[in-house]
Amino acid sequence: MISSDASEGRPDDLSGRRGFDEGFLGPPVPLPRLSVPGVETVVLPYTHFSVVLRPDRRLAAATAVAVDGGRLVEDVPRDDDWRFDPRVPEDWQAGPDVYRNNSLDRGHLVRRLDPVWGAAAVAVRADRDTFHYTNAAPQADVFNQGKQVWQGLENHLLDHAARHDRKLAVLTGPVLHDADPPYRGIQVPLRFWKVAAFVHDGALGATAYVLDQSPDLSRDADRALVGAVPGAPPPLGAFRTYQVPIADVTELTGLDLGPLPGADLMPPTRSPEERWRRLESPADTLMDL
Repeated sequence: MISSDASEGRPDDLSGRRGFDEGFLGPPVPLPRLSVPGVETVVLPYTHFSVVLRPDRRLAAATAVAVDGGRLVEDVPRDDDWRFDPRVPEDWQAGPDVYRNNSLDRGHLVRRLDPVWGAAAVAVRADRDTFHYTNAAPQADVFNQGKQVWQGLENHLLDHAARHDRKLAVLTGPVLHDADPPYRGIQVPLRFWKVAAFVHDGALGATAYVLDQSPDLSRDADRALVGAVPGAPPPLGAFRTYQVPIADVTELTGLDLGPLPGADLMPPTRSPEERWRRLESPADTLMDL
Protein backbone atom coordinates (compact mmCIF):
# COMPACT_ATOMS: atom_id res chain seq x y z
CA MET A 1 0.00 0.00 0.00
CA ILE A 2 1.41 3.39 -1.01
CA SER A 3 0.54 6.19 1.39
CA SER A 4 2.01 9.08 3.35
CA ASP A 5 0.99 11.31 6.23
CA ALA A 6 3.20 14.13 5.02
CA SER A 7 1.68 17.34 3.75
CA GLU A 8 0.94 17.35 0.04
CA GLY A 9 3.78 18.70 -2.05
CA ARG A 10 4.22 20.18 -5.52
CA PRO A 11 1.71 19.26 -8.26
CA ASP A 12 4.36 17.11 -9.96
CA ASP A 13 5.42 15.39 -6.71
CA LEU A 14 2.98 12.70 -5.55
CA SER A 15 4.96 11.55 -2.54
CA GLY A 16 2.85 13.40 0.04
CA ARG A 17 -0.66 12.73 -1.25
CA ARG A 18 -3.11 11.76 1.50
CA GLY A 19 -5.88 10.29 -0.63
CA PHE A 20 -9.50 9.57 0.19
CA ASP A 21 -10.57 10.33 3.77
CA GLU A 22 -12.65 7.38 4.99
CA GLY A 23 -14.13 9.55 7.77
CA PHE A 24 -15.01 12.46 5.50
CA LEU A 25 -18.80 12.08 5.89
CA GLY A 26 -18.72 11.35 9.61
CA PRO A 27 -20.06 7.79 9.30
CA PRO A 28 -17.09 5.82 7.94
CA VAL A 29 -16.99 4.91 4.25
CA PRO A 30 -14.02 2.55 3.81
CA LEU A 31 -12.00 2.47 0.62
CA PRO A 32 -13.25 -0.49 -1.47
CA ARG A 33 -11.23 -3.66 -0.98
CA LEU A 34 -11.01 -6.40 -3.60
CA SER A 35 -11.88 -9.79 -2.18
CA VAL A 36 -10.86 -11.97 -5.14
CA PRO A 37 -8.38 -14.71 -4.15
CA GLY A 38 -4.99 -14.38 -5.82
CA VAL A 39 -5.57 -10.88 -7.21
CA GLU A 40 -3.32 -8.15 -5.81
CA THR A 41 -4.09 -4.42 -5.70
CA VAL A 42 -2.14 -1.26 -4.91
CA VAL A 43 -3.68 1.79 -3.25
CA LEU A 44 -2.55 5.08 -4.79
CA PRO A 45 -3.49 8.24 -2.84
CA TYR A 46 -4.02 11.55 -4.65
CA THR A 47 -5.56 14.88 -3.63
CA HIS A 48 -8.99 14.15 -2.09
CA PHE A 49 -9.22 10.76 -3.83
CA SER A 50 -7.58 7.34 -4.02
CA VAL A 51 -7.25 4.70 -6.74
CA VAL A 52 -7.25 0.96 -6.03
CA LEU A 53 -5.11 -0.25 -8.95
CA ARG A 54 -5.17 -3.79 -10.35
CA PRO A 55 -1.74 -4.23 -11.95
CA ASP A 56 -2.81 -7.47 -13.67
CA ARG A 57 -5.49 -5.54 -15.59
CA ARG A 58 -3.52 -2.24 -15.81
CA LEU A 59 -6.71 -0.48 -14.68
CA ALA A 60 -8.30 0.62 -11.43
CA ALA A 61 -10.57 -1.83 -9.65
CA ALA A 62 -12.09 1.10 -7.77
CA THR A 63 -11.71 4.78 -6.99
CA ALA A 64 -13.06 6.85 -4.11
CA VAL A 65 -13.33 10.66 -3.94
CA ALA A 66 -14.45 13.06 -1.24
CA VAL A 67 -16.60 15.91 -2.60
CA ASP A 68 -17.04 19.02 -0.43
CA GLY A 69 -19.89 20.92 -2.07
CA GLY A 70 -19.37 24.01 0.07
CA ARG A 71 -15.72 24.42 -0.97
CA LEU A 72 -15.75 23.60 -4.68
CA VAL A 73 -13.54 25.78 -6.89
CA GLU A 74 -15.11 26.41 -10.29
CA ASP A 75 -12.47 28.42 -12.15
CA VAL A 76 -9.58 25.95 -12.22
CA PRO A 77 -8.47 25.64 -15.87
CA ARG A 78 -8.59 22.12 -17.29
CA ASP A 79 -5.13 20.56 -17.32
CA ASP A 80 -5.65 17.81 -19.96
CA ASP A 81 -2.04 16.61 -19.66
CA TRP A 82 -2.36 12.86 -19.12
CA ARG A 83 0.65 11.24 -17.46
CA PHE A 84 1.87 8.04 -15.85
CA ASP A 85 1.97 7.76 -12.07
CA PRO A 86 5.73 7.50 -11.32
CA ARG A 87 5.10 5.56 -8.08
CA VAL A 88 4.30 2.34 -9.95
CA PRO A 89 5.75 0.77 -13.12
CA GLU A 90 4.39 2.09 -16.40
CA ASP A 91 3.49 -1.43 -17.51
CA TRP A 92 1.00 -1.54 -14.63
CA GLN A 93 -0.89 1.34 -16.29
CA ALA A 94 -2.95 1.57 -19.48
CA GLY A 95 -1.00 4.41 -21.07
CA PRO A 96 -1.15 6.43 -24.29
CA ASP A 97 -0.60 3.46 -26.60
CA VAL A 98 -4.03 2.12 -25.62
CA TYR A 99 -5.78 5.32 -26.79
CA ARG A 100 -3.66 6.38 -29.77
CA ASN A 101 -5.30 6.60 -33.23
CA ASN A 102 -8.56 4.87 -32.39
CA SER A 103 -12.13 5.52 -31.26
CA LEU A 104 -11.54 5.07 -27.52
CA ASP A 105 -11.82 7.88 -25.01
CA ARG A 106 -9.78 8.12 -21.82
CA GLY A 107 -12.73 8.07 -19.47
CA HIS A 108 -12.11 9.72 -16.11
CA LEU A 109 -13.09 7.42 -13.24
CA VAL A 110 -12.82 10.15 -10.60
CA ARG A 111 -14.38 13.08 -12.42
CA ARG A 112 -12.08 16.05 -12.88
CA LEU A 113 -14.37 18.43 -11.00
CA ASP A 114 -15.18 16.24 -7.99
CA PRO A 115 -11.93 16.64 -5.98
CA VAL A 116 -11.35 20.27 -7.03
CA TRP A 117 -12.11 22.02 -3.75
CA GLY A 118 -10.34 23.78 -0.90
CA ALA A 119 -7.55 26.33 -1.18
CA ALA A 120 -6.64 27.42 -4.71
CA ALA A 121 -3.31 25.57 -4.79
CA VAL A 122 -4.94 22.37 -3.51
CA ALA A 123 -7.74 22.62 -6.09
CA VAL A 124 -5.20 23.00 -8.91
CA ARG A 125 -3.28 20.01 -7.60
CA ALA A 126 -6.47 17.93 -7.45
CA ASP A 127 -7.29 18.80 -11.06
CA ARG A 128 -3.84 17.68 -12.18
CA ASP A 129 -4.05 14.50 -10.15
CA THR A 130 -7.15 13.32 -12.03
CA PHE A 131 -5.13 13.23 -15.27
CA HIS A 132 -3.08 10.17 -14.34
CA TYR A 133 -3.57 7.04 -16.44
CA THR A 134 -4.36 5.15 -13.24
CA ASN A 135 -7.60 7.20 -13.14
CA ALA A 136 -8.63 6.40 -16.72
CA ALA A 137 -10.42 3.54 -18.45
CA PRO A 138 -11.28 3.15 -22.14
CA GLN A 139 -14.80 4.13 -23.13
CA ALA A 140 -16.62 4.43 -26.44
CA ASP A 141 -16.21 7.92 -27.86
CA VAL A 142 -19.69 7.98 -29.42
CA PHE A 143 -21.88 10.52 -27.67
CA ASN A 144 -25.34 9.08 -27.24
CA GLN A 145 -28.31 9.52 -24.96
CA GLY A 146 -27.16 6.80 -22.57
CA LYS A 147 -23.82 8.50 -22.06
CA GLN A 148 -25.63 11.80 -21.60
CA VAL A 149 -27.67 10.22 -18.79
CA TRP A 150 -24.50 8.96 -17.05
CA GLN A 151 -22.83 12.36 -17.31
CA GLY A 152 -26.06 14.05 -16.27
CA LEU A 153 -26.18 11.84 -13.20
CA GLU A 154 -22.63 12.85 -12.29
CA ASN A 155 -23.54 16.52 -12.79
CA HIS A 156 -26.67 16.06 -10.66
CA LEU A 157 -24.60 14.74 -7.76
CA LEU A 158 -22.04 17.53 -8.00
CA ASP A 159 -24.61 20.29 -8.52
CA HIS A 160 -26.63 19.15 -5.52
CA ALA A 161 -23.51 19.07 -3.35
CA ALA A 162 -22.60 22.60 -4.46
CA ARG A 163 -26.11 24.04 -4.13
CA HIS A 164 -26.69 22.68 -0.65
CA ASP A 165 -23.11 22.69 0.68
CA ARG A 166 -23.31 18.92 1.01
CA LYS A 167 -20.52 16.39 1.35
CA LEU A 168 -20.46 13.26 -0.80
CA ALA A 169 -18.26 10.20 -1.08
CA VAL A 170 -18.36 8.87 -4.64
CA LEU A 171 -16.93 5.44 -5.47
CA THR A 172 -16.45 4.49 -9.13
CA GLY A 173 -14.75 1.87 -11.23
CA PRO A 174 -14.93 -0.50 -14.18
CA VAL A 175 -16.45 -3.95 -13.88
CA LEU A 176 -13.35 -6.05 -14.60
CA HIS A 177 -14.62 -9.35 -16.01
CA ASP A 178 -12.46 -12.22 -17.25
CA ALA A 179 -14.41 -12.19 -20.54
CA ASP A 180 -13.72 -8.52 -21.36
CA PRO A 181 -12.40 -8.24 -24.94
CA PRO A 182 -8.60 -7.93 -25.38
CA TYR A 183 -7.06 -4.93 -27.10
CA ARG A 184 -3.47 -3.62 -27.18
CA GLY A 185 -2.34 -5.46 -24.08
CA ILE A 186 -5.40 -4.76 -21.93
CA GLN A 187 -8.98 -5.99 -21.71
CA VAL A 188 -11.62 -3.34 -22.40
CA PRO A 189 -14.28 -3.24 -19.65
CA LEU A 190 -17.86 -3.31 -20.87
CA ARG A 191 -19.48 -1.97 -17.71
CA PHE A 192 -18.77 0.72 -15.12
CA TRP A 193 -20.24 1.22 -11.67
CA LYS A 194 -20.74 4.16 -9.34
CA VAL A 195 -21.88 4.40 -5.70
CA ALA A 196 -22.74 7.76 -4.13
CA ALA A 197 -22.72 7.93 -0.32
CA PHE A 198 -24.00 10.79 1.84
CA VAL A 199 -25.60 11.54 5.19
CA HIS A 200 -29.38 11.07 4.89
CA ASP A 201 -31.66 11.96 7.82
CA GLY A 202 -28.67 11.77 10.15
CA ALA A 203 -27.49 8.35 8.94
CA LEU A 204 -25.42 6.97 6.09
CA GLY A 205 -27.33 6.62 2.81
CA ALA A 206 -26.15 5.43 -0.60
CA THR A 207 -27.28 4.63 -4.15
CA ALA A 208 -25.60 2.69 -6.97
CA TYR A 209 -25.53 2.85 -10.76
CA VAL A 210 -24.14 0.82 -13.66
CA LEU A 211 -23.15 2.10 -17.10
CA ASP A 212 -23.20 -0.60 -19.76
CA GLN A 213 -21.33 -0.23 -23.08
CA SER A 214 -21.69 -3.87 -24.16
CA PRO A 215 -22.22 -4.53 -27.87
CA ASP A 216 -25.74 -4.52 -29.21
CA LEU A 217 -27.24 -7.73 -27.85
CA SER A 218 -29.68 -7.92 -30.77
CA ARG A 219 -26.66 -9.21 -32.70
CA ASP A 220 -24.51 -12.18 -31.88
CA ALA A 221 -22.44 -10.85 -28.96
CA ASP A 222 -19.42 -13.09 -29.57
CA ARG A 223 -19.21 -12.07 -33.23
CA ALA A 224 -19.69 -8.42 -32.32
CA LEU A 225 -16.74 -8.53 -29.95
CA VAL A 226 -14.42 -9.99 -32.57
CA GLY A 227 -14.53 -6.75 -34.54
CA ALA A 228 -14.75 -6.28 -38.30
CA VAL A 229 -11.20 -4.89 -38.65
CA PRO A 230 -8.17 -6.77 -37.29
CA GLY A 231 -6.38 -4.67 -34.70
CA ALA A 232 -9.30 -2.29 -34.25
CA PRO A 233 -10.87 -1.63 -30.84
CA PRO A 234 -13.68 -4.03 -29.93
CA PRO A 235 -17.05 -2.71 -31.07
CA LEU A 236 -18.93 -1.17 -28.17
CA GLY A 237 -22.65 -0.60 -27.89
CA ALA A 238 -24.71 2.42 -26.98
CA PHE A 239 -24.40 3.44 -23.34
CA ARG A 240 -27.18 2.22 -21.07
CA THR A 241 -27.47 3.57 -17.52
CA TYR A 242 -29.18 1.74 -14.66
CA GLN A 243 -29.82 2.31 -11.00
CA VAL A 244 -29.04 -0.98 -9.27
CA PRO A 245 -28.87 -2.45 -5.76
CA ILE A 246 -25.47 -1.83 -4.17
CA ALA A 247 -25.35 -5.55 -3.35
CA ASP A 248 -25.30 -6.22 -7.11
CA VAL A 249 -22.19 -4.03 -7.49
CA THR A 250 -20.38 -6.09 -4.89
CA GLU A 251 -21.38 -9.27 -6.72
CA LEU A 252 -20.32 -7.93 -10.12
CA THR A 253 -16.94 -6.63 -8.96
CA GLY A 254 -15.83 -8.78 -6.03
CA LEU A 255 -15.35 -5.58 -4.03
CA ASP A 256 -16.05 -5.22 -0.33
CA LEU A 257 -18.03 -1.96 0.00
CA GLY A 258 -18.26 -2.07 3.76
CA PRO A 259 -21.49 -0.59 5.16
CA LEU A 260 -22.81 0.71 1.84
CA PRO A 261 -25.05 -2.23 0.83
CA GLY A 262 -26.81 -1.87 4.18
CA ALA A 263 -27.26 1.88 3.57
CA ASP A 264 -28.86 1.44 0.12
CA LEU A 265 -31.84 3.77 -0.40
CA MET A 266 -33.12 1.93 -3.49
CA PRO A 267 -36.49 0.41 -2.53
CA PRO A 268 -36.70 -3.41 -2.62
CA THR A 269 -37.94 -4.67 -5.98
CA ARG A 270 -40.96 -6.86 -6.49
CA SER A 271 -39.45 -9.04 -9.18
CA PRO A 272 -36.02 -9.83 -10.71
CA GLU A 273 -37.06 -7.91 -13.86
CA GLU A 274 -37.36 -4.71 -11.83
CA ARG A 275 -34.06 -5.16 -9.97
CA TRP A 276 -32.12 -2.94 -12.41
CA ARG A 277 -33.94 0.34 -13.14
CA ARG A 278 -33.13 1.73 -16.61
CA LEU A 279 -32.63 5.50 -16.46
CA GLU A 280 -33.70 7.67 -19.36
CA SER A 281 -32.68 10.88 -17.55
CA PRO A 282 -31.01 11.80 -14.23
CA ALA A 283 -34.45 12.71 -12.89
CA ASP A 284 -35.43 9.02 -13.02
CA THR A 285 -33.06 8.06 -10.22
CA LEU A 286 -34.58 6.90 -6.93
CA MET A 287 -32.40 9.09 -4.76
CA ASP A 288 -33.25 11.54 -1.99
CA LEU A 289 -30.11 13.46 -1.05
